[in-house]
Amino acid sequence: MKAIEARGLGKRFNSVVALDGVDLDLDSGQFFGLFGPNGAGKTTLLRILTGQLAPTTGTARVLGIDPAREPLKVKAAIGIVPEVESPPSYLTAAEYLYFVGRVREVANLQRAIDRWITFFDLDGTRGTICRDLSKGTRQKLMLAAAFLHDPDLLFLDEPFINLDPIYQRRLKDFLLEYHAAGHTVFMCSHLLEIAEKLCNQVAIIDGGRLIARGSVAELRKGDKDLEAAFLRLVGERR
Repeated sequence: MKAIEARGLGKRFNSVVALDGVDLDLDSGQFFGLFGPNGAGKTTLLRILTGQLAPTTGTARVLGIDPAREPLKVKAAIGIVPEVESPPSYLTAAEYLYFVGRVREVANLQRAIDRWITFFDLDGTRGTICRDLSKGTRQKLMLAAAFLHDPDLLFLDEPFINLDPIYQRRLKDFLLEYHAAGHTVFMCSHLLEIAEKLCNQVAIIDGGRLIARGSVAELRKGDKDLEAAFLRLVGERR
């Protein structure tokens, strides 16, 4: 089964073309990384695939669901970590996870909440309202909320942002285990060193178009690492 299918996806904001005819197929069980310069279209593509934004042209299916026509259904089936952490400022950390769990109808909800609070060492901030949390703690809370219902497909937009090296490593290890269990990950990131260790399929987007797609080895060719390949491919295009 295809986890993601996109044909001719385009998105225009007035005169600005954010996406330009993107085609993408992603099999279930892949760990896919999408990379590109700032403003290349990464977040726009992710927002379309997760039902947060309607495309101007083209079609998409995520787990067999059309996110433009059934945005609530696709959001219920996936986990999402946005680029900017945004838990409601008026809820405590525990209240936010409880709210997410009730909306998603998570079985054994308190057990699930306790699991992720322990995983991210959030026990000391259970009763702290979200507006008083540090950026790193809010990021951990958003990750916990995305993982709470154990989805088959995760969309992660810069998931390692604001995390210190300890939690970057902890998150990386979890994602490797999650992927090894047969789940699918779609990740946008600027941290190519980490992504190179996680992803088995990658693509580079620039100017709203996919300019390269394949395994890490296929994109690297003679380059020493994924960062060098990225700079070469984007530089060649420009």
